[in-house]
Amino acid sequence: MVVEIEMGWRQLLFENYPVDPAIVEPHVPDGLDVDTFDGSAYLSVVPYTNIDVRPKGLPAWAGSPLPELNLRTYVSHDGVPGVYFLSLDAQGVPGVLGARLLQSLPYYYARISMDSTGDRIHYRSTRRHPGARHAAYEATYGADGDPYEAPEDPLTEFLLERYRLYTESPSGRLRTTAVEHEPWTVYPAEADVTTNTLFAANGFDKPDSEPVRYYAPGVDVLARRSQSV
Repeated sequence: MVVEIEMGWRQLLFENYPVDPAIVEPHVPDGLDVDTFDGSAYLSVVPYTNIDVRPKGLPAWAGSPLPELNLRTYVSHDGVPGVYFLSLDAQGVPGVLGARLLQSLPYYYARISMDSTGDRIHYRSTRRHPGARHAAYEATYGADGDPYEAPEDPLTEFLLERYRLYTESPSGRLRTTAVEHEPWTVYPAEADVTTNTLFAANGFDKPDSEPVRYYAPGVDVLARRSQSV
């Protein structure tokens, strides 16, 4: 039985590239519609760390950390908006295996380091998953402006205020997982990205558009059980 999971998402950079929807559509399963904002789909690179990852009901001290990096896009199913993950790189072997087996999420094992100097986060990820395409990412990032609530801005709300993720099982069936957390508080972000091969690893050319970037200190999250749609 798949349990519900509690965790915290911390020190996130959302690096959001507007792209032509036709670029994204071949990478999204049948049954999901690519969501757009002012005619653009988005590909988003999100480095961060999970903290206190544990089954619902256990105390936070019983959880474990799980630094992570994902490439995602935005979709809907029968009008219900959500996130579709193209790839997820994570440090913890048990978490990677569990997410692959139990939630059909495209996780890959990676070596990830994450530390800080003052108000800047230094993040580095290198994929080490056997048989997977190489993917690496390195950046220094942090807040660069005043905080605001994501629902206050239409684009920020479109990109961040999503409470459902969609996946495709090995048999081709769509599945969904609901997530619960408070609305995002975000800052405009400054980022110096020195390495990013996630797009190539997922079959995309690097977008020629300028990304919209946000930094978020984080939220506490409850992930419900995955279910068929």
